[in-house]
Amino acid sequence: MSETDRIRATHRHRMPFGAEAETGGVRFRLWAPQCPEVTLSLRAADGGEPRALTMTSREDGWHELMDADSGAGTLYEFVLPDGVRVPDPASRFQPFDVHGPSEVIDPEDFVWSDAAWQGLPLAEAVIYELHVGAFTEAGTFGAAIERLDHLVALGVTAIELMPIADFPGKRNWGYDGVLWYAPDSSYGRPEDLKSLIQAAHARGIMVLLDVVYNHFGPDGNFLPHYAPGFFTDRHKTPWGDAVNYDGPHARNVREFVIHNALYWIEEFNLDGLRLDAVHAILDDSPIHILEELAQRVRAARSRPVYLILENEENAAHWLSRDARGNILCYAAQWNDDVHHVLHVAATGEGQGYYADYARQTDKLGRALAEGFAFQGEHMSFSGKHRGEPSHALPPTSFVAFIQNHDQIGNRACGDRITRIASVEALRAIAAVYLLLPQIPMLFMGEEWGSGQPFPFFCDFHGALAEAVRTGRRAEFAKFPEFQDEANRERIPDPQAVATFQSAKLNWREIEESEHAASLDFYRRILEVRRTQIVPALGEIRRGGRAEVLGHEAVIVTWDLDSGARLTLECNLSHAPAAGFADVVDGLLWQAGSARHGEFAPWTVRWSLKRERAMSAAT
Repeated sequence: MSETDRIRATHRHRMPFGAEAETGGVRFRLWAPQCPEVTLSLRAADGGEPRALTMTSREDGWHELMDADSGAGTLYEFVLPDGVRVPDPASRFQPFDVHGPSEVIDPEDFVWSDAAWQGLPLAEAVIYELHVGAFTEAGTFGAAIERLDHLVALGVTAIELMPIADFPGKRNWGYDGVLWYAPDSSYGRPEDLKSLIQAAHARGIMVLLDVVYNHFGPDGNFLPHYAPGFFTDRHKTPWGDAVNYDGPHARNVREFVIHNALYWIEEFNLDGLRLDAVHAILDDSPIHILEELAQRVRAARSRPVYLILENEENAAHWLSRDARGNILCYAAQWNDDVHHVLHVAATGEGQGYYADYARQTDKLGRALAEGFAFQGEHMSFSGKHRGEPSHALPPTSFVAFIQNHDQIGNRACGDRITRIASVEALRAIAAVYLLLPQIPMLFMGEEWGSGQPFPFFCDFHGALAEAVRTGRRAEFAKFPEFQDEANRERIPDPQAVATFQSAKLNWREIEESEHAASLDFYRRILEVRRTQIVPALGEIRRGGRAEVLGHEAVIVTWDLDSGARLTLECNLSHAPAAGFADVVDGLLWQAGSARHGEFAPWTVRWSLKRERAMSAAT
């Protein structure tokens, strides 16, 4: 392979910090303004005596060194003046976890074969959220490749990986990451992740990655030792002092975060990122970090790359489009409101944050038609006004789901909705969201009705482990069913290996008739989405209209540019509901019984009337 071909077939993001493999060796760079001097400790990949080199101090707290004897595989640590040894905050790999040395990675050592991959239109996305460690028994990037053909047959066109940034221990949901650039070694090496992404692209599947820019985990974050300006006490988050995006030294912090986004997208050829809990990213700068990050990502890529938000505030302005419908900032947001209205309908639950959705059929219709159920109204659970108007946004600005890691794991025992709702109810709400003009997202195993829980799990030690264990049980003490101490003891211990093992998918379930029937249902309805709904999405420019017929019974319509009309009619309740049409044109899908304008419980009907609207001349 010529050098020209090699460059064309590799992906690399050049970072202004960390360890960069160059022609003449490796350049090491660390921002440590707290330290007058930093020593670099080096050890060759094949062993040998460690070397200690004093780094050159530069302006604004930077320390730098170019070492001709280092290369890919070199292990290194930074040694602070007090003797504390720390990994590289921009480490590309941690072979011995977060407290061990970092490893130099040359991204050009991995030669890609997916140069023709150009991604997919957002309208074609059917997302499948998965946790690498629990998706397969082996829990590795390599093992995930073996299940990609299952996802293709299902109709999935994008997988979303829960966070993989290096976390302490061997098991974690991923939201306790402390080394944001390093894929966790429990899942494999960086080249194993690249192989997974390449294999997905070869099958026509996009790959999205969940990233966390609102906090660092509680174990293994050494930044306060040498760069305390990375954080600020002017803003507070649920995890303590906020990441400093707007105070002194914020420029270096912002670059660290922006380069992280660019690194994952460029070096790993990803198709997008999902930004966790951006409502906890606090920034009073003239240009918010979310805006700058989106601008830099958009400017760096020549093919579609999608940035997706999780945002409790329902801030519709982040999702705005231009006059032609082009994405200006963020492509979509996880739509908790759709989850909540469908969950309440299927389960009847009304405690906690579900209380604001229970017996509120107008919110069911609004969330399905317009995206957000709360568009500025007061929310009792939070005690504040929530949301912005979203009707002007195209439905593809929202990611709809009936399960995800949070909504399952927020339950004390990690119970899936399959444990608390009937099969009829589950099929009905699935038929709603899978054909909804919003972007559907399945949680791993949902397609066959997996009964495996997905409880919170982690692998801390000592006092931190005990604090997490007791804190998890105290969190649920206010719930009636857990006010008894004996019942609280039934809540899974997050630290126990058995808790993690219980979350692993049982792929053998697919062979059982009940689960096979569910899988067949998902495959058939996703085929209807592919052939009938997806071609229409480009013509649905804004939200639809909802009509409430009764308790959990609504009709929602969306107008297409061509004059066609997409209609959802559903009765998501235990009782019959009247007021529906006897006959419809362009039937796409019906589940349940309809007769003389009355829908039986859990009946859903989708239709697409393709007749053009009459012109004014006619």
